[in-house]
Amino acid sequence: MNKKDAVPANSNGMIVDCAGYENGKRICTLGIQEVQEWMTRPDRFVWVGLYEPDNELLNEVQKQFGLHDLVVEDAVNAHQRTKLEFYGDSVFLVLHTAQRKNGVIEFGETHIFAGRGYVVAVRHGASHSYKELRARCERIPAMLAKGADFVVYSLVDFVVDNYMPIIDEMGAEAEGIEEKILEGRIDKKMVQRVHNLRRHLRILQNMASPLIDTCERISLFESGFVDEDMRPYFRDVRDHLIRIDKRISALRDLLTSALEANIMLASVEQNEVMKKLAAYAAMLAVPTAIAGIYGMNFEFMPELKWKYGYAFALGIMVGACGYLYRRFVKAGWL
Repeated sequence: MNKKDAVPANSNGMIVDCAGYENGKRICTLGIQEVQEWMTRPDRFVWVGLYEPDNELLNEVQKQFGLHDLVVEDAVNAHQRTKLEFYGDSVFLVLHTAQRKNGVIEFGETHIFAGRGYVVAVRHGASHSYKELRARCERIPAMLAKGADFVVYSLVDFVVDNYMPIIDEMGAEAEGIEEKILEGRIDKKMVQRVHNLRRHLRILQNMASPLIDTCERISLFESGFVDEDMRPYFRDVRDHLIRIDKRISALRDLLTSALEANIMLASVEQNEVMKKLAAYAAMLAVPTAIAGIYGMNFEFMPELKWKYGYAFALGIMVGACGYLYRRFVKAGWL
C-alpha cells in the first residue's frame, strides 16, 4: 500500500495519527480498518495516536489489534494508577503526564498498548503532543526499525523528560521562597504557595516513583515483546527516574526546612516581643506599686505632710524605672 492508497485518519479528531512503518521508514497513513493488513509482514509495524477516544473507537481498536478486554476497560476509564501488565507478547502500560501552563501544573495520563507490529498510545488530559516525538523518531529510521519496543521506550522517555523542566522551575521557585523566608519577608500568600508546591511535588513523585519499578520490570522481565538490545534503554530511563525522585525528595525537604525555619523565626520574633512587654511591665510595676501605696486612705502617713514628699515619691519612681531600663538594655531585652 502506498501513500495515495491510504485512508485518512478519523475526521472526529480523536485519531491524532495512524501510520504504517516499514524498515523504520514511514510509508503511509492508515485507517484503523487497514492496520491488520499492514502488519502481515515482520518488518512492518503500526503506530497509532489517539486523544480521549470514545467507546466506539476503542472497540474498533480492540478488534483490529486483539486487545484484552481488561486493558480496554482501563483505557476507557482514565485516572488509573501507574502500572505495567504483560499479556503474552503484548504489554499494557499506564503513564502519568504533567504540563505547566501559566504557572499552573496540569496532569494527565497516557495508556500504551503494544505488541509485535503495533503501538497504540491513548492520551487523556494534559500532556505535550507526541507529534514532536513521532517526527524525532522518524528522523532516525535505524532505531525506528527496531519496531514497537523502541516506540514504547521513546514514549516513556518523552514523558519522563517532560518532568524535568517542571521540577527545575519548581526548584528555582522553592529556592527563592527559602531565601525570602530567611530574610523574614514572608506573608500568608507565600505560605500557601509553599504548601501548593509541596502538594505538586508529592503528586509528581507519586507519578515518577512507580515508573522506576516499571522500567526495571521491562528491562528484566523475560517477555517476547522487548528485545534484548532494547533493555539497556529502559535501564537508562530508570536511572533518570531515580535522579528525578531524589531531586523531588530534596525539594520537598527544602520546603519543609523553609517552613520550619519560618516557624522558628516567628517564635524568635514572638519571644523578642514578649521580652519587651515583660520589661515594660516590670518598669511600670514600680510606680504603680508606689502610687498604690500612697493612694491608700490611711490617716497617718508621714510623707503626705512632708514638704518634699511628692518629689521624693517621683524620684523613687524615676530612679527605679531608670535602673530597670538600664538592666533590661544591658540584658538585650530592650
